[in-house]
Amino acid sequence: MSRNILFVAIGGMLGSVGRFLMVTLAVQLLPSTFPVGTFLVNLIGSFVMGLAVGVAERNMWLDSNWRIFITAGFCGGFTTFSAFAFENVELILDKNYATFAIYSLTTFTICLLAALGGLMISRP
Repeated sequence: MSRNILFVAIGGMLGSVGRFLMVTLAVQLLPSTFPVGTFLVNLIGSFVMGLAVGVAERNMWLDSNWRIFITAGFCGGFTTFSAFAFENVELILDKNYATFAIYSLTTFTICLLAALGGLMISRP
């Protein structure tokens, strides 16, 4: 268990630094009111999450430690949206369409309201 925590911690640190650098670079290169940097890290993180899981399932050379490092660690630090996206992919692949719809809509709505609530509570 402690080894897994170490893999998640190191991957998370690298993912968080990667997110900061990518968002900073995107803002400098592509100034826009659209959150390009966040969009890109969510897109890349979701792709890497799917790729890592697919590689781990098809090839034994990506052992569980590296899968944890990439998915929970790096992708988790890079963007938590990657886990949300992949969970939804699994629900679709398993034909759990109702759960997919409920999970997607409630997550989006409740998290948006939670962010708004936190902002409203913290404002003077």
